[in-house]
Amino acid sequence: QVQLVESGGGLVQPGGSLRLSCAASGRDFSPDIMAWFRQAPGKEREFVARITNVGSTNYADSVKGRFTISRDNAKNTVYLQMNSLKAEDTAVYYCNRWPVQYGYWGQGTRVTVSS
Repeated sequence: QVQLVESGGGLVQPGGSLRLSCAASGRDFSPDIMAWFRQAPGKEREFVARITNVGSTNYADSVKGRFTISRDNAKNTVYLQMNSLKAEDTAVYYCNRWPVQYGYWGQGTRVTVSS
């Protein structure tokens, strides 16, 4: 059974940092493009960042220069380093492969940016 389990969220002040993790199990995800998404209260889920199997990355304009996606294929894990956090980054963050596999959505990890 394939599972993607996100962790690392929490409450952080504006300007702070968090590192999210996405641990994959059930199969080897190293050949896949992996991505992070987020869903803010009352909004649609949106793309945040993606990374290819060889480490090429793309980011949404709203996070470019502040967030960094990375992966450790040996651990079947994807990370999202989030710096200079803003209130508008408040959301539940999810990982998935790219293109999205709908059966792979996990429970997400909640990030709240507030003073």
